[in-house]
Amino acid sequence: MKVEKSKVVAVCYDLKVDNGETGMVPYEKVPEDKPFYFLYNAGEVFPKFEEALLGKSEGETFSVFLDFDDAYGDYIEEKKTIIPKANFKENGKKNKELLRIGNVIPMQDSKGGQIRGEIIKIDYKGVHMDFNPPLAGYDLFFEGKIIAVRDALPEELEHGHAHGPDGHHHH
Repeated sequence: MKVEKSKVVAVCYDLKVDNGETGMVPYEKVPEDKPFYFLYNAGEVFPKFEEALLGKSEGETFSVFLDFDDAYGDYIEEKKTIIPKANFKENGKKNKELLRIGNVIPMQDSKGGQIRGEIIKIDYKGVHMDFNPPLAGYDLFFEGKIIAVRDALPEELEHGHAHGPDGHHHH
């Protein structure tokens, strides 16, 4: 079975990112025994990533290079902001567990959409947060193998995402 629209694809891969200094460095590894499942052509993964897999079959390998434009986009300085410490209080108390540098906190943007921000600094001005994706501005290089290809189930097509190995798993 070949990778194409309306198929659920399972892949394992090594992701390297170009850090601009030492070149490609390992970032993430998805092992064969715990592959990543996605519904082809449902907008779950980068379009250029999908293009590289189109027409391939189970057991075939792939490698795909995405420059930052085709991945998470450029790093945008304006996505860094300072939020008053008072916004992080719960029941009038400071939440020390939450306010740690490096913590990634789900928040809402002005339109009510979910965004994630990383705490990069805390000082007298407030909590400095960065809402860029962690890999914004990085070129990505995937090397991997197609573990499985199967027909998507009607409910997966309806939901617009894969439900795992047998089609009944929800994250």
